[in-house]
Amino acid sequence: MKMTFTWGKRSYQLDLNAPKDITIPLIPNQLGPNCYFAPPPSAEPVTSGDFVGSISAGSAVNFYNLHINPHGNGTHTECIGHIADGPYSIARALTKFHFRAQLISVLPEKKENGDRVISERHLAAIWTPEESVEALIIRTLPNADDKLERIYSGTSPPFLSEDAVQYIVNQGINHLLVDLPSIDPEEDEGRLYAHKCFFNFSGSPRTESTLTELIYVPEAIVDGKYILQLSVLRLGLDASPSRAVLYELHT
Repeated sequence: MKMTFTWGKRSYQLDLNAPKDITIPLIPNQLGPNCYFAPPPSAEPVTSGDFVGSISAGSAVNFYNLHINPHGNGTHTECIGHIADGPYSIARALTKFHFRAQLISVLPEKKENGDRVISERHLAAIWTPEESVEALIIRTLPNADDKLERIYSGTSPPFLSEDAVQYIVNQGINHLLVDLPSIDPEEDEGRLYAHKCFFNFSGSPRTESTLTELIYVPEAIVDGKYILQLSVLRLGLDASPSRAVLYELHT
């Protein structure tokens, strides 16, 4: 199925039968990817008396309990409720699901202390925001497919500097997607400068903005403009497992 989409003064064709999924799947009872030493997702059949909710155990249906930590296991989307106390939830934050998006690829800069950082200077040198872009997708380089099952816990993954995040916000980006466990350092004593900057923690909270972490963008998907479809569970929590799908724009 195809549809026409207008971006600025140009019209594009989208093929809804050709989605490009940039989500890392959650696979119960397997470790990876893993962040912050969270337990892996797990699933086990409900048991009640003689009933065991598993077809392999003789039941007529599979009927499982699922245990996950959205921040530590796979692709997830969070709202300001991740860092702020209040009536915030991802269900309230994300009420629209299609956005004008731009994908860029960035090689984090290695600092003398060993940190690998994406800075404002770095972003400004490679990224020219498209007109009316709503979502920015950052693919870090190198882009090995072991990101699908990488153990990040205790490895000091790359992160974004506060000035880089402020630069992103200044460009009108409301939805940021990264293939990292976090936009902040793994260990920063709870300062969370990048998160606080993105959600404007100390000012007027950006309650409709979202941050999606632990995506994976395959090499076959080239940098450029896309329509992003972003969906979450309708959870009354700060974050939810999510699915991010891109659609190519054709003139």
